[in-house]
Amino acid sequence: MSNHFYKTAEVQRLSDKSIEVRRSFNASKDLVYKAQTTPALLKRWMLGPPGWQMPVCEMDLKAGGKYRWRWKNIEDQSEFGFFGVFREVHAAEKLVYSQKFDPGTLGGDMGGECVITVTFSEMAGKATMNTRIDYKSKEDLEKAVATGMTDGMEMSYAALDNILGT
Repeated sequence: MSNHFYKTAEVQRLSDKSIEVRRSFNASKDLVYKAQTTPALLKRWMLGPPGWQMPVCEMDLKAGGKYRWRWKNIEDQSEFGFFGVFREVHAAEKLVYSQKFDPGTLGGDMGGECVITVTFSEMAGKATMNTRIDYKSKEDLEKAVATGMTDGMEMSYAALDNILGT
């Protein structure tokens, strides 16, 4: 890992079907991992733009365990979510899981199932969370990126900064 500190999310296209989002935090990787894997904490920061809440955050955090996340817009009550299965769980090191979009009442298309690999590293007390998203096709990647997904991720990471006190 380099000494570079990514205070805002850095997005890089790795291929026609893969992107990586890297973000650093002024906290240990153990704390960042806990915030990523504890439903009560996720519901406080993984919200994207203002005006959204996360009424459903269910996670069976083990290989083969399922998860379901659902967001609701406070103003118009529109809803959407994601669900999938954890493939690998290595505490404070790595998560690998499948993800499928549930358009709910919000609608839209983010393509088919993708695989997300999140790794956690730390240098000098600063954690970096690397999120690699592998799609089945270039079209699926384009659909997902077109939703403003990476902007929403940074909004959520900024909220996580506030929770971590950084």
